[in-house]
Amino acid sequence: MSQLVTGEAVVLQVRIARMPTRALACAIDMILQGIVLVVLISLLAGFLLGGESSEALAFALIFIVVLVVVIGYRVVMETLTRGRTLGKMVLGLKVVRDDGSSIRFRHALVRTLLWFFVDFAPWFAASPGIVASLMNKQGKRIGDMVAGTVVIRERHQAMASPPLFVPGHLVQWAQSLELSRLSDELANATRDYLARYTELLPGAQIALGEALAARVAAVTAPAPPAQLIAPAYLSAVLAERRRRELHRLSTQRPLHTGPFAPPATFTPYAPPPNAPAAPYAPPNALAAPYTIPAGPFAPPSPYGAQLPPPPAPAPFPPPATPGQQSRPVTVNAQGWAAPGSGDSGQW
Repeated sequence: MSQLVTGEAVVLQVRIARMPTRALACAIDMILQGIVLVVLISLLAGFLLGGESSEALAFALIFIVVLVVVIGYRVVMETLTRGRTLGKMVLGLKVVRDDGSSIRFRHALVRTLLWFFVDFAPWFAASPGIVASLMNKQGKRIGDMVAGTVVIRERHQAMASPPLFVPGHLVQWAQSLELSRLSDELANATRDYLARYTELLPGAQIALGEALAARVAAVTAPAPPAQLIAPAYLSAVLAERRRRELHRLSTQRPLHTGPFAPPATFTPYAPPPNAPAAPYAPPNALAAPYTIPAGPFAPPSPYGAQLPPPPAPAPFPPPATPGQQSRPVTVNAQGWAAPGSGDSGQW
């Protein structure tokens, strides 16, 4: 066992890969590389022999192929898999940085170049890397020292999901938590800590738990009403977060496609506030498409409602008789006859 100090000043206990295991992983990688080189060189030789090519061109092409397979394989594999080659995957090894985080392209490139040109270079009799690995406490070769990396052994068993729960007296507090600022990265780191809690040493359990609890408390609110240890606090926060995710997935509205899909902004009908009390419940718009309810609380329709009958028209006035005198009619500004004008108020 060896210790790695993270960026939060937390000491992690890891298993350092030793020389025999690393040599076996390197041998597996070299066998695979040799098979690929034989196939590519055979194809290249057949292509060159079929045409008229110079020896210098053939040598240059073969050198490029060897360089790409030997160096490009390690750089690409360790970059894409965050520190693993096929040989390391078989034996459960991984290259990490000195603080325990995953390596990147620059680390893989530096390690590979120094492996090929210094550590196991034929002009140095492949001795610098072996000597440096035997003298270093963490088994680092020169490439690891320059790149700031170390090869560790990973556990092969699958990580079990930690049991998450909220104590009964903290249920109301958990339901009132604001978790919108809790990122997935921090939640996954907390879940990994709880899953490996029993595998850590007592000092690492306390130190790492307090560091994660401080980070989670900084992005969540309110604080718990009672004093909790870090694992219990983290478990309650993750349990509430998982409960909300499951609730959101269970009540998520199914997507409808087609010409008859309801509009995205459609809201279910609610009865007016002055309606009489009745066992009416609006349909759940998230669980099923909205349907117009039938009954006394159906929404009014401007097309199906019964309109009141129009008022009866006033009878048309009969014309005046010839022998009847008529007085002049006074018309106001609105075009109506003024009251009292005319002989009978009719016109």
